[in-house]
Amino acid sequence: MKLTSERVHLFRHNGFLKLKDRLPGEQVERLRESIWRNIRDEVEPVVRDREGRIIRLSGVVSREPVFLETATCPVVLDPLESLLGPNIELITNRHNHATLRLASENRPEGIHRDVRQWSRTIFTVIFYLEETTVENGCTLVVPGSHHFPGVEGRLYNEAWTQDLLDQALPVPMPEGGMLVIDSMIMHGVGQNNTDGTRMSMTVGYHSVDEIADLENPHRMLVRGERPYDGNVPRTQG
Repeated sequence: MKLTSERVHLFRHNGFLKLKDRLPGEQVERLRESIWRNIRDEVEPVVRDREGRIIRLSGVVSREPVFLETATCPVVLDPLESLLGPNIELITNRHNHATLRLASENRPEGIHRDVRQWSRTIFTVIFYLEETTVENGCTLVVPGSHHFPGVEGRLYNEAWTQDLLDQALPVPMPEGGMLVIDSMIMHGVGQNNTDGTRMSMTVGYHSVDEIADLENPHRMLVRGERPYDGNVPRTQG
């Protein structure tokens, strides 16, 4: 479903938007089964916590068909087209992972940005494969913080956490729900204080760069085409 002008405005103003549609229950179940299978079989590349437990699967869109199928289905790309235009690329070297949020005694990770400068921001979709609540560590956002100046250095900044964490709002989401954020917004995750898990998948997108004359191997065209509007002929590769 395409976004209304009011919803586009809300996204531009706040830096995040809950999509109205949800992933079908059958598709959510397929995703969960695939994630658990990859965790059980320890299929690399993965990220582990201090206890050695797998908490992240990297490069998910190339693992099993269900991941790319989900990341490119109309229920995702239709609203993204309202934000990015008709030519959309999926980014394979940023995000492109599934995360398992486990119960932990560690403090929350704080807040961060996913990109440094607003001129080439990306739009990120978080697919919630289990219900996410304040109790199990839902996403936190600082509304409007994507309008702040760009930064140099680390994207995880302790000063931001101390100064802005008390301004962060929790964003509970239902199973199958999808949240799109401008990756310049300051955001994070809460602490899982339950005995269960909080499973999600995260994928980044941006519009095709019409003045790039070479294809980037870390960009996958998922809607539209790659027009070229540069002032010099396209490089022949």
